[in-house]
Formats: sequence, C-alpha cells, structure tokens
Amino acid sequence: MTAFQPIETMPRAVMQRAWGEALVTLTGDRLARLRTEGSAKAILPDGHTGREVVFLNTSGGLTSGDHLRFQLQVEGRAVATTQTAERAYRASGPPARMDVRFQVGPGGWLDWLPQETILFDRSALDRRTVIDLAPGAGCLALEAVVLGRAAMGETVRDLRFRDRREIRRDGAPLWLDPLALDSSALAGSATLNGARAFASLVVTAEHPVDPLRAILDEPGVAGGVSSFAGRTVLRLMAVDGWPLRRQIVRLLHFLRQGRPLPRVWQV
Repeated sequence: MTAFQPIETMPRAVMQRAWGEALVTLTGDRLARLRTEGSAKAILPDGHTGREVVFLNTSGGLTSGDHLRFQLQVEGRAVATTQTAERAYRASGPPARMDVRFQVGPGGWLDWLPQETILFDRSALDRRTVIDLAPGAGCLALEAVVLGRAAMGETVRDLRFRDRREIRRDGAPLWLDPLALDSSALAGSATLNGARAFASLVVTAEHPVDPLRAILDEPGVAGGVSSFAGRTVLRLMAVDGWPLRRQIVRLLHFLRQGRPLPRVWQV
C-alpha cells in the first residue's frame, strides 16, 4: 500500500490564470482589423459594416493573476460596450489586471458604455482605461461599480480596487480620474457612506447642467453634475445596482440625444 502524504508535504496546485487580448480597428464604415487571443473576445453585432463593438471575457470573471486587455482604434464614430457585467472574484494572491485602451481619429467620437463592474468580497482588481483622442475628437465615457449582489444577500467587507481613467487629446491630459478603494472607504461619510453602487460619466463637451440635474430623480440614487473647461462630469451613488442602472439609462438617453443603447444592455 502507498502511504498517504502529510498535507504539508504535498505539492501545491498551480492555479491556471486567465489571459486575453482583443484588438479592433474600425476605418470609415468597415472593420479593418480584428484579433483576439485567450479569453478576450470582440463582437460586431452589425457585422463588418457596424459601428458597435461588444467586448467580452469568456472566462466568466477575474481573480488573482488574471490579465485582460481590450483595444479599439476608431476612425469616425463608434460605440463600444461589454456583453455583460465584468466580475472580480475573491483573490487569494496578486490582483487581477485589466487594461483598456482606445484611440479615436481626427474629428471622431467614441461612446464607451461598459456594463457595470461587480466587485465581490475580498476581490482585488487593478484597472487602467486610457482614451487617446486626436485633434477634434471627443468621447463619452461611463464607469459603474457595484459592490456585491444585494438580491443574493452578498455583503462586501474587504476588497482592493485600483482604477485609473485617463482621457487625452493630441497627447495632452484632458481628464484624469484615479480611484483607490478598500474596506476603509465603504462606510465613511466622506466616501461611499454605505452605498453599494457608484458611477461616473465624463463627456468631452459642455452641456447645460439644469436639464441634467432635473433627470437626477431616481429613488435611492444621489448624484451631482458639473460642466467646465470643455467637459461635463456626473457622479452617482446608489443603494443598489438596479436603481443606479435606471438612472444611468435616462442620463445616457439625454447625453446621446435619444440614440438607443447597445442591444446587449438589459434594463
């Protein structure tokens, strides 16, 4: 008979880590390039002539050591989104990494409308989003974060989230939005104050603030808006992800002049 090995002497299992990269280039009204590797994919719902790009992560979520990269180059106007909410699960080691990089050609416009990121208890995620605008180009950028799923009774008590968003035009910084979130920020009056979801929207154009403030009326959502120096910024906090999502949809309807949301959005 073979003797059992003591647990402390048994070899440790090496966890498989997810990795993926999706690169899309749109030139005029056609798809010029599409390359995907690993768990990162990109779909064009309207085929090669579409102006909508849907990114997805086939691994189902992110955890320790995973690395995901999305890249998009646009000439003209386009909308980019994600197929579903991105999820960051409990981490037992180094944080997962996510890199998002967009380039918008001269006079072009990009609506970056990802669905929410759900952070689970003890998750760890480092993410960086960079949007490079050529002269005359602009963008609308959304980011929404939900702390656990309230309907499932989940409570987030500990996490590590580092999020950095940059918008540059012709190489010069236009918007820099760094965020460092951990357990100490969940309850303080100067931070989330118990909110389970939050979001921000940035537009590289000035909009009248009064009509936007009039839309900030979703129960359970608190928000503010400012417009200055060629940009408009909205910040939102909510008791849960669903009221936040409903509020975001109404704001996007106004900011996008009634154009429909990507079809993968479910409201």
